[in-house]
Amino acid sequence: MMLYGAIGGGIRVHNTSTLTFAKIRAQNPSDVHKNLIAYITAFSDSVRDVFLDKFLFTDQLKRLADANILWKVFEQFAALDLRPEAVSTLAMGYLFEDLIRRFSEISNETAGEHFTPREVIRLIVDLIIVNDDEKLRGQGIIRQIYDPACGTGGMLALAEEALKEFNPDIRVELFGQELNGESFGICKSDMLVTGHDPENIAFGNTLTQDAHKDRRFHYMLSNPPYGVDWKKYQEPIRDEAATQGKDGRFGAGLPRISDGQLLFLQHMISKMRTDEIGSRIGIVMNGSPLFTGGAGSGESEIRRWMLESDWIEAIVALPTDLFYNTGIQTYVWLLTNRKERKRRGKVQLIDASGERFWAPMRKNLGSKRREIRDDGRETITHIFHETANGGGPWSAVSKIFDASDFGYREIRVERPLRLNFQSSPERIARLKLAKPFLKLDPAEQDDVLNVVVDRLPTTLFKDRPAFEATLTKALKGAGMKIGAPVRKAILSALSERDESAAICLDGDGRPEPDPELRDHELVPLKEDWKSYVAREVTPFVPDAWVDETYRDDADKGVGRVGYEINFNRYFYRYVAPRPLAEIDAELKTLETDIADLLKEVAG
Repeated sequence: MMLYGAIGGGIRVHNTSTLTFAKIRAQNPSDVHKNLIAYITAFSDSVRDVFLDKFLFTDQLKRLADANILWKVFEQFAALDLRPEAVSTLAMGYLFEDLIRRFSEISNETAGEHFTPREVIRLIVDLIIVNDDEKLRGQGIIRQIYDPACGTGGMLALAEEALKEFNPDIRVELFGQELNGESFGICKSDMLVTGHDPENIAFGNTLTQDAHKDRRFHYMLSNPPYGVDWKKYQEPIRDEAATQGKDGRFGAGLPRISDGQLLFLQHMISKMRTDEIGSRIGIVMNGSPLFTGGAGSGESEIRRWMLESDWIEAIVALPTDLFYNTGIQTYVWLLTNRKERKRRGKVQLIDASGERFWAPMRKNLGSKRREIRDDGRETITHIFHETANGGGPWSAVSKIFDASDFGYREIRVERPLRLNFQSSPERIARLKLAKPFLKLDPAEQDDVLNVVVDRLPTTLFKDRPAFEATLTKALKGAGMKIGAPVRKAILSALSERDESAAICLDGDGRPEPDPELRDHELVPLKEDWKSYVAREVTPFVPDAWVDETYRDDADKGVGRVGYEINFNRYFYRYVAPRPLAEIDAELKTLETDIADLLKEVAG
C-alpha cells in the first residue's frame, strides 16, 4: 500500500497484509521481527523479488534482531513521513540517487562494477542525443532506452532525465538487464519508485540469457565490465555464434576469452531498430577493444564488421582517473545505423583526455581523482555535433578519418632457406637426440652412425643437392636403406642456416621459405600491396617474396585484412627531453642536499 501510493504509470503494487508501519510501531517491540516479516512477504511479486530474492531482506532483519538493534532501526524509518504528499516523486528520485551514490562510494573496491560517475553518464547521454534534435521535438514522442549491464540503473535514469529536459512531453520507457543481484534489486526498486514498469528490468546474464530477445531500442548505453573473462559461460555463446552466424548476436567474431566487452557491443548492435528512426549506441570501454588482436582475430573481425557496416560515428578518449575503482583510460564509442550524410563512411576521433576537459576532485573517491567539468562536457558534445576536423581551436583534439583508414592487409613475406651441411661431432650429437633416430633399434642406430661418421666426409657443403647426393652414395656403399623420417632427421641434424649457402629449392624448382626468416608486413588498406613491397621490402631484402597463398577469407585478396584504431598514432604529442644541463644542475643540487643531511646525522 505504501509503495502503491508513491508510484505512477499504472504499475500495480499491493500488500495483502493489514499491517502498516504505524500499526507495527504501536505493537510490542518484541514482535517487530515477526511483524516486519509478515509485512514484507505480503507484497506483490515484483516487490517480493527485490526484497526477498535479491536484497535477502529477511536475512538482514534477522541480523538486526540478533544484534538487538532492529527496533531502534525500525523506529528511525517509521518516524519518517515519506508519503507522496510529503515527499514529491522528484524529491524521492533525488533521495534514492543519493543513497545509490553513498552505497557506491562506501564500496569503492567493487563500485566500478555497477556505478558509473554521473558526469560520465551525462556525457554519453548528451553525445547520443545531440544529433537527434528534430526527432525528439513535438507531442506523442516515445523513446525506449536499454542498458544490457544496467547495474543500479544510473545510466537509464540520467538518459530519461536528459530527454525530459529537452522535451517534457516525451514518453520514456526504460529497459535493462543485470547479473549482480544486489545491483538488480536497487535498479528495480528505482523503477518502482519512479513509476516505470519494474518488469522491464531483468535479472540474469545478458550474454547467455537475453531477457529482451525480440525487442529493439531507440537508444542504448552501457558501461560493461572491463577485462572480465567469459570462460565460465562460453559454451552457449560459442554455440550461438556457430549455429546462428550473422543471424545471431555474435556472428562477426568472438573476442579472446579474457575480455567480453565486444560481446556486449555486438549484443547491443543486434538490437538496433531497422525503421527510419534507427538506433544510437553509447558504450564506454577500456582501450583493449580498439587494438587488441591481429588480422583475422575475433577482435579484429568485429572491428572490421562495424567499420565496413559504417556503424561507428565517433570514439572519444576520456581522461584517466575518472572511475571509482580503476585509473585506466576509457573510451566512449558512439554507433548508429542512421548516419547523417556528411558522416557516412567517416569516423571521428576526439581526444578529450587533456586538462581542458577535466578538473581535479576536491576529495578523491577511491581511484577517482578527476571529474569532467560541465564546460568540458559541453565542449566535447559541441566538437562531436559540429563534426570538427582540423583547423580552428580543435585541430589538436578532433580528427575525421575514412573508415578504411583503420584497415590494413597483413601480408606474409618469405625469404629463401639457405643451409650448409657437415658431419661434425656437434651435429652428430644432435642426430642422436632426434625422435626418428631414437625409434630405431640399437643395431639400426649403430648402422646409421657408422655411415654418418665413417662414410661421410667432414667437408662443409653449401649446396643441399650436393650433400644429398653424397649421403645417398654413402648409404648405398654401406648397403643400407632408410625411411624418409630418418633421412629427414639426418639432413636436419647435420645442417645449419648459412646466408652464404645456396638457396634450397623444392621439387618444382622454387625457393623454399625459411620459417625462421618469415615476416609479416602491415600494408594500409588504401595502398596496393605490390607497390608497398617494392618500396618498403625489396630494397632491403632483395631475395624476399610475398606468399600469395596467404589470403583473406572474406575478400580472397592477398594477405589478411585487419582493423585497429590506435589513438596514440593520431594524437601523439612530442615532449622534448629536458636539457642535459638542467638535469646535471638538479643532480648537483641533490648531491649537496644529501651531503648536508649526512653532516647533520654525523654531527
